[in-house]
Amino acid sequence: MPDSTQTHWRLDRPAEGFYTTEVPAHPGRPVRTFLPTDYQPRYPYPLVVLFHGAGGSEEQVARLAPKLSRRNYIGLSLRGPDRTGTRPDGRPAFGWGDPAAAEDYLLGAVEQTRRTYHVHSERVYLLGVGEGAGVAYRLGLRLADRLAGVVALNGRLPAPAGSPLFNLRTVRGLPVFIGHGIANAVVPYTTAQRDYRLLYAAGAEVRLAGYPTTQKLHPHMLRDVNRWIMGGVSAGAGLLLRNA
Repeated sequence: MPDSTQTHWRLDRPAEGFYTTEVPAHPGRPVRTFLPTDYQPRYPYPLVVLFHGAGGSEEQVARLAPKLSRRNYIGLSLRGPDRTGTRPDGRPAFGWGDPAAAEDYLLGAVEQTRRTYHVHSERVYLLGVGEGAGVAYRLGLRLADRLAGVVALNGRLPAPAGSPLFNLRTVRGLPVFIGHGIANAVVPYTTAQRDYRLLYAAGAEVRLAGYPTTQKLHPHMLRDVNRWIMGGVSAGAGLLLRNA
């Protein structure tokens, strides 16, 4: 997600784990950051931004970051703006409402993270689960020329809201990974197949993988997402070397 910001990230080596901050322009909307094992301040890390499902929270979805990989990425999880009740563990639950309203929050969180840690500006991925997949889709398709890819797990493409969902010019070539439970009764697998066909027709580099699960995440989903992202990172590094 390139921009004109002059980045001066910290050069010490903070410990692996979770850190919580806020974007000044969005008080009450925390940013949960996961730093990988043996964080190397001079290495430009891919950044994976995570969006929780309906009734979830930034803390809940942040737990996926180390399961995705403890070494390969900096993780960033965001909180939906709508308070929807209380989760079974007693913690507050949140939803996303209008996904388009999250764009400024996302951009502010990414910029803030880049000012603190060494993030590769062209390796920013959006990953959403359930309702969060719709947010990742909407923001990813709007910002397609500034992202490395979009991951949608057990979610669906959102319906257009008064304007086209994406620009064909910028979506062409956008990497998209769709992971979906074959027995998902909340969002049927046929919906994922429809989304795949739509994105493929638009020119996105889309992959659809089905898993023997319902709306719950299958353990192999994160394994495959990690391989998919690192495959893209390796291909990009190879392209840079060939053009050097």
